Amino acid sequence: MSDEILASTDQKEELSRIYVAAVVASAGFTLATQNYDRDGVDIQIRSGGHFRPSLDIQLKATTKIENDLSNEIKYPLLLRNYELLREPSLVPRILVIFDLPLDENLRVEISPEELVMRRCAYWSNLREFPETDNKKSVTIQVKKQNRFNVKSLKNLMKKVGNGINL
Repeated sequence: MSDEILASTDQKEELSRIYVAAVVASAGFTLATQNYDRDGVDIQIRSGGHFRPSLDIQLKATTKIENDLSNEIKYPLLLRNYELLREPSLVPRILVIFDLPLDENLRVEISPEELVMRRCAYWSNLREFPETDNKKSVTIQVKKQNRFNVKSLKNLMKKVGNGINL
């Protein structure tokens, strides 16, 4: 019998939250976790400045991103999430997909010198994506250049604060 309480999907979800929290803290912003995902938002990020910009995030985690030479990753997104991320909103919304190693033993390593989380996350703004006739899911393509890291988050928040579309 295993002592684990969390299912594998729960572990992936929690690791994605931890990854985003580390990026947000390193950028000097605040993070609020939504208690209930009723409108496709798992986390909200806030920064300082005159307008106190905010960014809403829908989190996904996967072990199925192929590490090939293409410039894009393909991810099957449930239709409900796709439509919610396309909807107009006052606070911009993005999708963040955390890519985890398939081998659970390689995901996190801790030593006195370092904390290592393997792989990274990618972001996409689905606001301008087209309508679909699909009934269950939509496979989206996310550019690998859209890594979700401190530099990209600061850039995103600067655009939001200046009223620029993502």
